[in-house]
Amino acid sequence: MARIILGIHGLGNKPDKDTLTQWWRLSIQEGLDREGYATELPHFEMVYWADILYPTPFDPSITDPHNPYYVDEKYTHATEGYQRKQYRFLKSILRFAGKKLNSVFLDEDFTLKYSFIPDYIISRYFRDLDIYYTDECESETPQKCQQKELIKQRLAGVLEKYKDDEILLIAHSMGSIIAFDVIGFLAPESKIHTLVTMGSPLGLPLAVSKIAAQYKSSPSGKKEMRTPAGIYGNWFNYADVLDKITLNYRLSLRYKFNKHGIKPRDFNVANDYHNHNAKHNPHKSFGYLRTPEFAYMLNQFLRAETNHA
Repeated sequence: MARIILGIHGLGNKPDKDTLTQWWRLSIQEGLDREGYATELPHFEMVYWADILYPTPFDPSITDPHNPYYVDEKYTHATEGYQRKQYRFLKSILRFAGKKLNSVFLDEDFTLKYSFIPDYIISRYFRDLDIYYTDECESETPQKCQQKELIKQRLAGVLEKYKDDEILLIAHSMGSIIAFDVIGFLAPESKIHTLVTMGSPLGLPLAVSKIAAQYKSSPSGKKEMRTPAGIYGNWFNYADVLDKITLNYRLSLRYKFNKHGIKPRDFNVANDYHNHNAKHNPHKSFGYLRTPEFAYMLNQFLRAETNHA
């Protein structure tokens, strides 16, 4: 039984699959090297779905920033000596805001209140999420429905391909929503040793309400948010306090234990990604993939004894 690392990317158009795969591997290896882990990466495969929504990928060779296929945020090596404040006060504010956000937008059964507000925001600013969360599949927007199913089947097919291996699945941003839908509902028989979510919106009211709607009510009559049954080793969740997508980053307060006793373990990390113009993006996958916390976890996974559920 081999150890396999799979990655599923987030929102927006991307460079081609080979380029994005290389940039993720470089980011992961950079983190391991920086922490002094002499660990060799096993097979890594990118679950690439940007081509389903964007037929023409970004082109790293384009230098004109006005070109629609220009890559503004390529992989860049971390800045030496990068340090950041602890933001203790901001963390406390975000914890309070996260609770208030849920109370404002969610009923006790996780039904979304005032749905027109987040729906408008999504359709205006997050094209991919708008397509993914389209409910009127049969009569209104069949093309969007087909794209959603293709995205989910892309991950399900890769999980089936490696079903006899120990899988570490890294899901960034919207990739974590896709991963949860696939291993929680579409292919619940899938076995995942370790799920890693980073920059995840799984704590935001919209995602919570959409996931809860897929669960049957518990004997108590209330819907329960549960960790997918196929995760049998760990679920690590990494979030930067400056990452706006992870406002409700404490997933451990939202998702209950599964039958293996697994629920999210939250880590507040410092995403050090800066693009070539020194612009900081605390949501970027490359910065999350080279954090010390992720490098430590990955080293432990690769050095652990094999154990299949």
